[in-house]
Amino acid sequence: MRQKLNEPAINSSKSKIFQQPMIPGSKLVWVPGPVIIGAGPSGLAAAACLKTKEIPFLILEKGSCLASLWQFGTYDRLQLHLPKKFCELPYFPFPPHFPAYPTKQQFIAYLEAYAKHFAIKPVFRQEARAVQYDPDMGFWQVQACGYEFICRWVIVATGENADPFLPEIEGLGGFRGRTLHTSSYRDGGEFKGKKVLVVGCGNSGMEVSLDLFDNGADVSLFVRDKLHILPREILGISTFALSMLLLKWFPVKLVDKFLIFVSRLILGDTSRSGIKRPDIGPLELKNSTGKTPVLDFGAFARIKSGQIKIVRGIRRFTTNGVEFVDGRVKEFDAAILATGYRSNVTSWLKEENFFNEKDGYPRTPFPNSWKGNNGLYCIGFTKRGLLGTSMDAQKVAEDIARQWNSETRHLKVES
Repeated sequence: MRQKLNEPAINSSKSKIFQQPMIPGSKLVWVPGPVIIGAGPSGLAAAACLKTKEIPFLILEKGSCLASLWQFGTYDRLQLHLPKKFCELPYFPFPPHFPAYPTKQQFIAYLEAYAKHFAIKPVFRQEARAVQYDPDMGFWQVQACGYEFICRWVIVATGENADPFLPEIEGLGGFRGRTLHTSSYRDGGEFKGKKVLVVGCGNSGMEVSLDLFDNGADVSLFVRDKLHILPREILGISTFALSMLLLKWFPVKLVDKFLIFVSRLILGDTSRSGIKRPDIGPLELKNSTGKTPVLDFGAFARIKSGQIKIVRGIRRFTTNGVEFVDGRVKEFDAAILATGYRSNVTSWLKEENFFNEKDGYPRTPFPNSWKGNNGLYCIGFTKRGLLGTSMDAQKVAEDIARQWNSETRHLKVES
């Protein structure tokens, strides 16, 4: 599916390379349909939805493969945290033989099969370096590696997790042990017998902590804030699926009370293990802040037994470990930062109204966050995972199709 960089592939259409590029040394390319930036799940979903409406597109990917974050920036143990039926991309189900929670390798295989099924052929190693709208021309300019693409529509599909987030922690630069972000972590085998501090206790932090423990590491998990831990399943039913069902009939606050009650029955009182719950419920917190509750898959049992130790109140890193606010010092051989990712859209999108400069998310909240002005769209910024991605991809394709059918079908593209 890889395209030659000197022959950009515009699906189901043709391109025209002008002789007078606007940027010296680059080729100016007219794209009749949208330019999609990113060939991860969001970009593939956008492309497939456009395909079904027979709209040509060009998809640019800075990496060398589909879903480069999934392939090169995730740990081996990773599984989808939600059942597969909530993670399917539009018009293409998971294979029936896949388990309820597909593995990383199975999800990558699904994405590759998805691209093959819809004949999606991204142009790889083409990073969008600057994207801006020209009001005089009425088109978007997408500057990439050696090319400048001119188009009517731009779909930002780089997602919420474009770049690893590395917080500033006092003394971390002077720590002599090994330090890495979870994007560089693969498995815990190399940490056997080591004292490892995991910084961050979201789903990734919990899963990495369990993987380290299973591989013989002495694991401490730094918990800074309050958080909700829910069982992944309740009586064999996905907690997420059960929540979605209950929300059809009951208000969020009531469903939250039910989830916390059942979680206490199954997991016990998490505060006794050093993890306090927020004052508002897990679903209400997710809706208001985007903070996802942890879906437990076995890590909390290790925390409850003391095999994975909870630590709080880190003041700073020292040469050989960590100093706590109460003056205690503990040595560590390694620190793994499970501190998440950040959107990088505002670093290359030269548009000030659609995305918030502070966090890289659309200013307009879900469910209306997918559409900007002048033909600008985004997919994968809903804080609702792959389900939100699929919803937005279909909305974007439908909106562009209406314009395409009424405004551009009459245009003739020269060969």
